[in-house]
Amino acid sequence: MAPGVNEPPRLLHIFGVLKRAFGPQHWWPAEDGAFEVMVGAILTQNTAWSNVERAISALRAQDCLSPERIISLEHDALANMIRPAGYFNVKARRLSRFCQWYLDKGGYAALSEWPDGGLREALLAVHGVGPETADDILLYAFNRPVFVVDAYTRRFLSRLGLVAEDIGYEALRAFAESTLETMPRPDRVALYNEFHALIVAQGKSICRPKPRCGECCLSRHCPVGQDALADG
Repeated sequence: MAPGVNEPPRLLHIFGVLKRAFGPQHWWPAEDGAFEVMVGAILTQNTAWSNVERAISALRAQDCLSPERIISLEHDALANMIRPAGYFNVKARRLSRFCQWYLDKGGYAALSEWPDGGLREALLAVHGVGPETADDILLYAFNRPVFVVDAYTRRFLSRLGLVAEDIGYEALRAFAESTLETMPRPDRVALYNEFHALIVAQGKSICRPKPRCGECCLSRHCPVGQDALADG
């Protein structure tokens, strides 16, 4: 740790500082409920959310934003609709398979009865659904207390000295959840929802690959920030 850097802050302190800096984020931006969240979680892999919005708008415009309609589409038709999201052929197959799985399992009402661990395991067994996508769906569609990890999270928390830079997904998720698990379940759901959105806001605007430490609300806690400010 660089000289003069305060001890790494607790996660709740980080959350408070980010919220004061960026304001409420109000994620997920879904107009049509939980199923749109699931579609968005699959389509947002390796692309910007603005591109996903265009793809979802195309599905909505053709009255295809439902699992029944999606699986009824020919591959080329579905791929063309979601083309703005990129990797459209791969994502069309993944989305169609996910929708078939979703309907086979009884849809939202039935899946809502599953326990957290069982539902996560089942999601991860769906072709094309990795840990981040599964956790996005669990948190934002099913309101489960799951801390979503992405590249922004790893970069941000490792620069603060809270975790190793090469920490794995499950280890980072377990670290965050164990730190915050004493909170009541509904409070954790709301906290994880907003926290992930705030970390993304921080990662996009400040804690970038080349960080803007002079603009960071947490620079006094951050070894990387303190070194950058000292050099500047």
